Amino acid sequence: MSDPSVLQIVLLAALGLLAGAVNAVAGGGSLIVFPALLAVGLPPLPANVTNSVAQWPGYAGSTVNARRELRGQRQRLISTGIVAALGSALGCGLLLILPQSVFDAVVPVLVLLASLTLGAQPWIKSWTGRSERTADNPKVLLPTIFVAAVYGGYFGGALGVVLIAVLSLLAHDTLQRLNAVKVLLSLVTSTVTVILFALFAPVDWLAVLLLAPTTLLGGYLGMAVAKKMPDGVLRWSVVVLGVAVAIYLWLR
Repeated sequence: MSDPSVLQIVLLAALGLLAGAVNAVAGGGSLIVFPALLAVGLPPLPANVTNSVAQWPGYAGSTVNARRELRGQRQRLISTGIVAALGSALGCGLLLILPQSVFDAVVPVLVLLASLTLGAQPWIKSWTGRSERTADNPKVLLPTIFVAAVYGGYFGGALGVVLIAVLSLLAHDTLQRLNAVKVLLSLVTSTVTVILFALFAPVDWLAVLLLAPTTLLGGYLGMAVAKKMPDGVLRWSVVVLGVAVAIYLWLR
């Protein structure tokens, strides 16, 4: 984007605001920006890495607004944050080395399964007899977070949908508190991608400059909305968005 038009600037700024808010509420906001970057002329790989870098301020804004919900989760945040950073680094490496078609083939399936699993969460927990206050299962939680972060480092679209589905089943707490963990893990994953892509990938920094301020604002405002939503509303917002994202990825 050497000489963007006024329409392109307005489009990216507006969609950055929307993407930041959607990431905070449910996840999947990066799939709003990615097609927009393609539409303004970026090839798929630069659009993918630019999108990943541009999402960072939105995750930062959401995390700042989630400080209260993050309190009392120190051990969970440390353990999941470490594996998320490692998984994201691996995903970035795969993106830079492997053909994108290899992973693109399974992305729609992953997102769809994560979304449907989240929708079935109340019945699954009732069937397994687990309460909201039983301890996390790190032997299952941490490897699953690692795999989700690999996906996030590679593509990142709907990472929030995948993370909240995993957390809702394997980390036992209210959905609002787990949603706060989701945005922090998204921030960790995004931080790794920003560093590695800035060094090794074809990031379009002008597009990042246009997107970053509005994703920051959207992320902060979106988290404020998410904190006021009942568990059921938040859960089904994620499910509906996740299914829509899966269909989009399948048809893309």
